[in-house]
Amino acid sequence: MLRRRSEVEDLLRRDAPQVLGALVRRYGHFASAEDAVQEALLAAARQWPGQRVPDNPRGWLIKVASRRLMDQLRADEARKRREEDAAALTPRDAFTAPPPGEGRAPSEDDTLTLLFLCCRPELTPAAQVALTLRAVGGLTTAEIARAHLVPEATMAQRISRAKGRIKGVPFRQPGPEDRDARLAVVLQVLYLIFNEGYTATSGEALHRADLAGEAIRLTRSVRRLLPQEGAVTGLLALMLLTEARAAARTGPHGELVPLDEQDRTRWDRRAITEGTALVEEALSQGPPGAYQLQAAIAALHDEAPRSEDTDWPQILALYGHLVHRTPEPMAELGRVVAHAMVHGPRAGLDELASLEDQLKGHYRLDAVRAHLLERAGDTEGARTAYQLAAQGTLSGPEAHYLRTRAARLPS
Repeated sequence: MLRRRSEVEDLLRRDAPQVLGALVRRYGHFASAEDAVQEALLAAARQWPGQRVPDNPRGWLIKVASRRLMDQLRADEARKRREEDAAALTPRDAFTAPPPGEGRAPSEDDTLTLLFLCCRPELTPAAQVALTLRAVGGLTTAEIARAHLVPEATMAQRISRAKGRIKGVPFRQPGPEDRDARLAVVLQVLYLIFNEGYTATSGEALHRADLAGEAIRLTRSVRRLLPQEGAVTGLLALMLLTEARAAARTGPHGELVPLDEQDRTRWDRRAITEGTALVEEALSQGPPGAYQLQAAIAALHDEAPRSEDTDWPQILALYGHLVHRTPEPMAELGRVVAHAMVHGPRAGLDELASLEDQLKGHYRLDAVRAHLLERAGDTEGARTAYQLAAQGTLSGPEAHYLRTRAARLPS
């Protein structure tokens, strides 16, 4: 079948993580395997556009990359012993591409195994995110650097150090004793990637659609492998229901538009429908965890036709369950906002006082305080809190929004 260049690029981007996972699982040598896969991808990008693509593209890539990797190992005398061990363990048909349609499930499983490797607990969260985007997401070092607003050389060093930390680590699926803990780290990394895309923590852009979209794509891949995991289903639902509002979150000049002022006709109804269905499925897959509860809260926001129609008592109840299960400061802050919407701003301010020690100096604490003081009629206190919050955030759009709120309050 003849393919256009764009179709070939999409095909290679989709298959690259599985090819890398297959090589590392079989031979180890993460860095060398990644180099071999890149060479195979380059060969395919040159040969396939305008020509007949192999019936089993992934098998072709595995075959070519395996040959390149073995050539590389043979050329390195220092790895002679390791090469002999690998050769002794390699099946006789290791370099033969599987027939069309065969072997797809094990290759898909390699995506999850590769995620587990990239999200090993000995790596820092920043390294986990960078390595996941590089190895599993297929992004280039330059693309990852641009997304995180750091020089390419800095990101290359970060990825190189991460590879060094996992050098020699056995490439295997975690056992029953640590599977849940390792999966929790994988989901946390995917959620970090999504959050950085949905609300950039620094810079002049509020939303980075490439990062948010990549997080959703990777989470869909994990869900295909683990369809009965409520946490995975809940995380995908949460991402879809949150990203559904992206188009309405900014004004014509890139300024932030708060949830209660957004034009809800601009929300992505298809994503909301899918996300709501996934919430129902996730809640049926066992006791709800943090992702399922957050997704349920997001669904209640998205289902309200107007801001004033939001079911705040139900949201407050869900936040109560969330805080009980995950006593995390940002969850507590969300519960305070819901409490204020149900019981009034003064009641919310009383609840907010209990978070002073946990969130002292965090701009979100000042932003919530400013909002509640404004609703309570304390314009001077609200202005001061908005200005403090604006000084604390590194996001240009958020700072502009907070300063604007402060400036429009009457003296």
